[in-house]
Amino acid sequence: MCELNGVEDETDFDYYKGSVKGPERWGEIKEEWAACNHGEMQSPIDMANRRVKIIRKSKELVKNYKTSNVTVKNRGHDIAVKWTLGEAGSIKINGTEYQLHQGRVQLMFVNNNNRYAMELHMVHESPQENGETKIAVIGVFYKIGRPDPFLTQLMRNISDMIDQKDERHFGMVDPRDIKTGGKRYYRYTGSLTVPPCTEGVVWTINKKVRTVSREQVKLLREAVHDYAEQNARPRQSLNDREIRLYKRW
Repeated sequence: MCELNGVEDETDFDYYKGSVKGPERWGEIKEEWAACNHGEMQSPIDMANRRVKIIRKSKELVKNYKTSNVTVKNRGHDIAVKWTLGEAGSIKINGTEYQLHQGRVQLMFVNNNNRYAMELHMVHESPQENGETKIAVIGVFYKIGRPDPFLTQLMRNISDMIDQKDERHFGMVDPRDIKTGGKRYYRYTGSLTVPPCTEGVVWTINKKVRTVSREQVKLLREAVHDYAEQNARPRQSLNDREIRLYKRW
């Protein structure tokens, strides 16, 4: 997978505060990662910002997913569920179609000074005629509670990859098993949350918080490398960006 979705090899960076490879220094590690330190549209951000603009619109986000084969991959810094681009369906935002490519599990994400147990990112791509690729991500927050059915499907594969970079072919998985429904969601323009911190990413964050069990979170922490047990990048400055809160009828 190309760096549009973030690096595959995590040895060049980590999540330790104050580390020479930590989030504050990512932009200094490689020239092509400069946006991590100097970008003006970085992610994540505080969704409770006062600049949130409420939009009442019903069909701003259209989903058209379908069941397809997946590979579950422990990349060391996260767990990725990867579909073949173009085979698992798509979403449409403002007339642009984005094909689903992967789901990425991230632990201990910060929002409005509260730490949720987990966040899952569904990464979509839209190749353009000029050779560039647009990226759109749907984000879902989780708190401790009932087990998440989607993760339940994957637990055996993940448990076989404890603290080791590996990948397993899982079989057919329906992206609709990731519950992204809800009548309210945030939208803003940001970046990837891992190097190279590519900007221009269209973020859609579900306001409804889902649940994940303590056992599931424990397994995910054990699976990734020690430094990534809290693999969330610190909040970034909003700068002049607008956050929209869509309320569907």
